[in-house]
Amino acid sequence: MRVLLMGEYSNVHWTLAEGLRKQGHQVTVVSNGDFWKDYPRDISLVRRPGHLGGMWYMAQLYARLPLLRGYDVVQFINPMFLELRAERVEPIYQYLKRHNGQLFLGAYGMDYYWVHENITRMPLRYSDFNFGHTLRTGPEAEVYIKDWIDTAKGRLNQLMARECQGIIAGLYEYWTCYHPLFADKTTFIPYPIHCRDDQPVSTHDRLRVFIGINRERSAYKGTDIMLRAAQDVARRYPDRMQLTVAENLPFSEYTSRLADSDVLLDQLYSYTPSMNPLEAMAHGIICVGGGEPENYEILGEKELRPIVNVQPTYDSVYEELEKLVNHPERIAPLKRQSIEYIRRHHDYIKVAKQYEKLYCGR
Repeated sequence: MRVLLMGEYSNVHWTLAEGLRKQGHQVTVVSNGDFWKDYPRDISLVRRPGHLGGMWYMAQLYARLPLLRGYDVVQFINPMFLELRAERVEPIYQYLKRHNGQLFLGAYGMDYYWVHENITRMPLRYSDFNFGHTLRTGPEAEVYIKDWIDTAKGRLNQLMARECQGIIAGLYEYWTCYHPLFADKTTFIPYPIHCRDDQPVSTHDRLRVFIGINRERSAYKGTDIMLRAAQDVARRYPDRMQLTVAENLPFSEYTSRLADSDVLLDQLYSYTPSMNPLEAMAHGIICVGGGEPENYEILGEKELRPIVNVQPTYDSVYEELEKLVNHPERIAPLKRQSIEYIRRHHDYIKVAKQYEKLYCGR
C-alpha cells in the first residue's frame, strides 16, 4: 500500500511512517518539520519569511505536486497541512483528492471542531477553552476562536471532515469533539511511540523535574502556571528537587536535555498525555499533567496508573509535585509503569497495525 502523510505535529506522522514501513508499506511524509522542532521528513516544504519566501514556497510546492499522485491513502495532519492561507490550501486538497485514493483527516490538535465544541457543547469538564460551563477569557484563548470560527480555515476543516473517508483522533479530547458529529467515520487510535524492551529505570538523590516552554503558547497550555508551581516547590526543597527549564528547542536538543529527568510537567488543561510526555514516558520519565479516568477508559487500561494527574490549578500542581518530592519511594514504580504503559498502548508497530486495519477496512 502507498501512503502519503501530509504535515507534521510532534513527530506523529514520521513515527507512524516508520511503523507502516515495518509492515511493508511505501510511505512518504511531506512536512516543514513542525517549524523549529525540525522533525524528519521525506519531502521538506519550509516557508521562508517575507513575500519572496512565500513565492519560493509556492514554487517548491507546485514543483512537487506530480510526486504526490497515485497513493492509496492520503492522511492530513490537520486542515492546515501547508504553510498557506486556507484559500490556497483548499485547491491543493482538491488536487490530492482527485489524484489519489482514500482520504483521512487527523484530529490531533488545534482545529475548528476542537474550538467550536469546547465553546458551545463543552463536552469536557475543562479544556483549553472552558472551565465547566465558563469560557476562558484572555487573548490566549480568544486568538484561536477568532482564527477558526466563521473563517476560511474553519470552513475548510468542515469540508474536509465531510469529504474524508475517515477521521482519526489521537487523544480522548479530540475523539469526544469529533465522534458525536461523525460517529460513522471517527476512530480513536493512540499516538505512535518507539519502545525499548531494555529501558533501565534509574533514580537520583534529588528529584529532577523538567518543563519545556513554548513561549507563544505558554499561557494557552498552562505551562506558565506549572512553571510557577515547580519553581516554588524547588525553592522550598532545594536539597530534594532540581528544576530544568527549556524554551523553544529543536526536537533533538529537547530530548537530550530531557533524558536525565525523573519528571516532565506538560499541558495543564489536558485529560491525556500528548506526544512529548508519551515520548518521555517511554524512557521511564513520569508525566505530571493529564491523566483523567477517561484517558484510561478509552485505552481499556484497568491496571496501570503511571500519570500523576493534576487539575488545572496552581495548587494542584504544587501539591502533586510536593508529594513526589516527599515520597521518593513512589518514583521507581511510577517509572516502570510509564514504560509498560507505552509498551501496551503506544508501541509504534502496534499503532501502525491499527492504522493499516483502518485504511484497509474503509
